Amino acid sequence: MRRLSVRRSPIHGKGVFALCMLAAGERIIEYKGEVTSWRRAARRIERNGDYGHTFVFGLSDGRVIDGSVGGNSARWLNHACRANCEAVEIDGRVFIEAAVDIQRGEELFISYGLAVDDPHDEETRSQYVCRCGSPACRGTMLATEEDALA
Repeated sequence: MRRLSVRRSPIHGKGVFALCMLAAGERIIEYKGEVTSWRRAARRIERNGDYGHTFVFGLSDGRVIDGSVGGNSARWLNHACRANCEAVEIDGRVFIEAAVDIQRGEELFISYGLAVDDPHDEETRSQYVCRCGSPACRGTMLATEEDALA
């Protein structure tokens, strides 16, 4: 039985939605794609010219998983400041797990916690505006100081 569906999101572009109830702590999907260097992924992003819409997931060893090449449905996970899922890295692989119980029909979210060279530049900040609509929205998909401490 399929557990996930990708469809238009009211938050941004496409999103991933639960087709059944998902329990807190449940491993939902692996984030798939080409494992490559940041440099190579950055060249792809630059070529495409869409800095605010990328499918790159950073790994702890400095490499990235580029979901735009060989990726799966997980690349469509949107950001939310109050995410209902979290990413867990195990041996160079990234798994998305439910942080709370997720009901059928709900969109799945992770907190991106993005890092950029100059997060204080207004043009850069405008490319990473958060659209989650949560009352606790911090207004950006960029990492906060709290994210850096976690």
